[in-house]
Amino acid sequence: MKPAEGSTVIGKSVVIRGELLGSEDLFFDGTMEGKITLTECRLTIGPNAGIKADIAVRDLIVFGRVDGNIQATGRLELRQTAVVHGDVIASRLSVEDTAVIKGRIELTGSSAV
Repeated sequence: MKPAEGSTVIGKSVVIRGELLGSEDLFFDGTMEGKITLTECRLTIGPNAGIKADIAVRDLIVFGRVDGNIQATGRLELRQTAVVHGDVIASRLSVEDTAVIKGRIELTGSSAV
């Protein structure tokens, strides 16, 4: 899979412990423990990623594993290989056939534009 053009890429060998803040789209394929805040951006979690963090973003696409709560003011897409353990708050949700989600889901139905 290729990251979206113009996205910052963090590869699968990178490990981050702490807080990740930013104001640009991000493709993350490494390991993260802590908190991710990209409230005006799109975050793509790659297939090799292992995330143990609470996430606050505009849009989120998950191919890998997330252990933590997710808040997306826009769209959350869980692709076939996604595994999410945590509560989800999102405006819109898309779940592909073999994706796994365990937690509470709240759909707000509105999007911050």
